[in-house]
Parts: sequence; structure tokens; C-alpha cells
Amino acid sequence: MSNTSEAGRQPGLRFRERFPLLSLITERLVLSVILLFAVSVLIFGGVEALPGDFATTYLGQSATPQAVANIRAELGLDKPVVTRYFEWLGGALQGDFGKSWASRNSVSEQVGKRLGNSLFLAGFAAIIAVPLAICLGMLSVHFRNRMPDKIINVVSLAAISLPEFFIGYLLILYFAVNFGIATFPATVYEDMGFLERIQTIALPTATLVLVVLAHMMRMTRAAILSVMSSAYMETAELKGLSAGRAIIKHAAPNALAPIINVVALNLAYLVVGVVVVEVVFVYPGMGQYMVDAVTVRDMPVVQACGLIFAAVYILLNMVADILAIVANPRLRHPR
Repeated sequence: MSNTSEAGRQPGLRFRERFPLLSLITERLVLSVILLFAVSVLIFGGVEALPGDFATTYLGQSATPQAVANIRAELGLDKPVVTRYFEWLGGALQGDFGKSWASRNSVSEQVGKRLGNSLFLAGFAAIIAVPLAICLGMLSVHFRNRMPDKIINVVSLAAISLPEFFIGYLLILYFAVNFGIATFPATVYEDMGFLERIQTIALPTATLVLVVLAHMMRMTRAAILSVMSSAYMETAELKGLSAGRAIIKHAAPNALAPIINVVALNLAYLVVGVVVVEVVFVYPGMGQYMVDAVTVRDMPVVQACGLIFAAVYILLNMVADILAIVANPRLRHPR
């Protein structure tokens, strides 16, 4: 019996031994799909569990039972929860999130416009934050335990300690109200030129950069310092290699895996974390759209936004895991 079970396990074990990199990547893909399915159940179930009824809220307390029943039938609320979930999930897989209960417009069309705005804001913030964080992390290692390192650490700790909305309101107060050199609210539209759009989103971009910059910088510093303490780095320094060249040519490339991981995780946070920033700056993105939908109990919009945010977050986390695996030389070149 044991020989049979061992023989049944052998193909899987052989695959893992011969292709460890591909095996780990496949596992991450499967886990991400399972996690996204579980999250979809939580999102749909959580919205369904909210107190109150949209039909009654929409028609008012004076509505007749027949009018409420008609609205519920029109919106499909008279169907069983399980049936509605699988109909919603099937439509979501095809890119169809139904129609907004409040405006009766296609949710997918509205989400497409708002998602583009959110991705533009998060992407522009990432273009600034990622190289700046890596450079500051390397600079902090180069001047470790000296004044530049201490200043960078103090400023980064202060940035981590402050919430996004507080940073946003401070930037609005000083740069938009007191100095008048920045735009508020950050309203963008389809025909807006690129430079004008960049100028409009300056404050929300600065808020997002300050929020993620400190964490990426500190993790970059920690990863490079870990490599710097290894024996071969000490040997390189003893041979006369300058600290700056040692960091750039040897320490940074060998610290690539944890740096890639933390950068990808912060990119995921950037996309999901725009909700608060968009509300503060009245930016027409996914976050603002979802908050507006919550206030009027427009559940198809809330479910669509929640699922998209979850999918982007899971996707970027999966990318972070895969990049960390690929960056591991022991998995790229198994013995």
C-alpha cells in the first residue's frame, strides 16, 4: 500500500525537483485564483449583509409594498442570494458588472473611466517614488550612522507615522491655500492635456509618494545592509573597493529580491490606497466613485469597485512573489 502511494506521489515530486522555479510560480498562480474567489464571496456576502433595503431607501418610507416588490423584482433582489452571486460572478468574469441602481448606467463603463484615472495617479506616483526610494536607501547605507543617514531615517519615520489624509490636508493648506501654487480640487477630465493633468494631480501625487517612499526606502536600506555584512563584501572592501562602488556593483544587485518584493507590495498599496487620497482631493477615480456609491447604497458599484481593488492587490502581490522567486539564483539554477 505504501509503495503504491509513494509511486502516486513520485510524478509530483519529480516535477518539483526538476522544475522548482516553475512549480513555485504555478503554486502562486493557483493560490491567487483561489484567494480572489474567496474575496469575491466575502465582498458579495458583506454587501448583502448590510442592514436596510435599497428598494425601500430608493422609494422612501411612504412606498407601497407592491412598489417595493416591483423594484426588487426589477433589480433581481427577489432571487436567492446564491443565484445572484453566481450571476454577478459570471458577469464579472466577462467584464460586465451590471447596471448602477442609482443612475441605471453601465457600471463597467463608469468603472473603466474611473479606473484609468486611478491607475494614472498611482502610476505617476510610482514613477517618482520607486527610483527615489532606492536612491535614498543606497545613500543612507553609504552614509550609515552619519548625519545624512540620521536625517533620512528621522524624516522617513515621521512620514510613516502620519496618515494619508493628514498629509493631504497639510499639502492643501500650505501649497493650495497659503501659497496658491497648486491646484485644488484635483479635477481631471478626458480632453485635458498631459502637462495640465500632471499639474492638477501634483498634490495627490505628492501625498502618495510621501506615504510609500519611507517604507520602500527603509526596506531598501535594510536589504542592502544585510548584504553588506556578508563575508564577500568585507573582502571587497579590504581589496580597496570604495563603499559607493561596492554598494552599486555588488550589494544592490544581491539585495534585488527583497527590494523587488517591497516595491511590488507598495505598488499594490498605491493602487488600493488611493481611496483616501481621492476623497481628500476630490479626484474622480475609483476610490471617489466607490465612496459616492456607498452613500447612496448603490451596491453593484460597491461590489465592482471592491472586487477590482482586490484583484489588483492580489495580482501585484502575486507579481511580487514571482519576481522574488525569479530573482533567487538558487531557484533559477537548481543543482
